[in-house]
Amino acid sequence: MPGAVYRAAPRPRRPVPPFLRALRRAPLYRTLYRSLRRMPNPRLTGLGSGLFCTAVMFVLACLLRLVGADSVVAYGVLFLPVATLTALWVRPADLVTAPVSVPIAFAAGVLPVSGGTGGVGGQFMGLVTTLALHAGWLYAGTLVAGLVVTVRKVRLMAQRRQERPAQGPGTGSGPTRGKRLPTA
Repeated sequence: MPGAVYRAAPRPRRPVPPFLRALRRAPLYRTLYRSLRRMPNPRLTGLGSGLFCTAVMFVLACLLRLVGADSVVAYGVLFLPVATLTALWVRPADLVTAPVSVPIAFAAGVLPVSGGTGGVGGQFMGLVTTLALHAGWLYAGTLVAGLVVTVRKVRLMAQRRQERPAQGPGTGSGPTRGKRLPTA
C-alpha cells in the first residue's frame, strides 16, 4: 500500500526484579524518593551554570578557610556534589558547557585554600602547586559532570526519537515534495 504508515508495537515492559521491588517498598527508599522529588529543579544557562559552580566553590573554599580546615581534600570532596548539581541543572540546550565550566570553577574556587604565601607570585605558585597535587579531584568532578551530561543527552535523544512520528520511506518532507523538477 503506497503511503501507508506502519508503527511498531510498543515494547512490553520488563518485569521488575524482586530485589528492586523490595527496595521500593522500604521506608527509607520512600522518604528519600519524596525528599528528592521536593528538591528544586532549576534550569541554568551555560553561563549561569558556570557562575553557579564557581560561586559555590569559592564560597565553600572561603568557609573552609574560616573554619581553619585549609584542606584541599575537603574542598575536593565538596567539589564532587557541586559538579553533579551543575551538570544536572544545566539546560538541555547547554549540556556541553557543564564539563567545561566545572574545571574552571575548581581552579577559580581553590584560591582561598591553596596555601600560597607572600605576594601575587606566592599566591600564584600556591595555586599551581595545589592544582598539580590535587588534579585527581579536578578530574573526578569533570568525569562526574561529563557522565551526567552524557546520560542526560542520551535520554533526551531517545525521548525525541520516540516523540518523532513514524515516517515511511516515501513520506519525506523535502523542498521538492509534490513538485516537478524542471528538465533541461
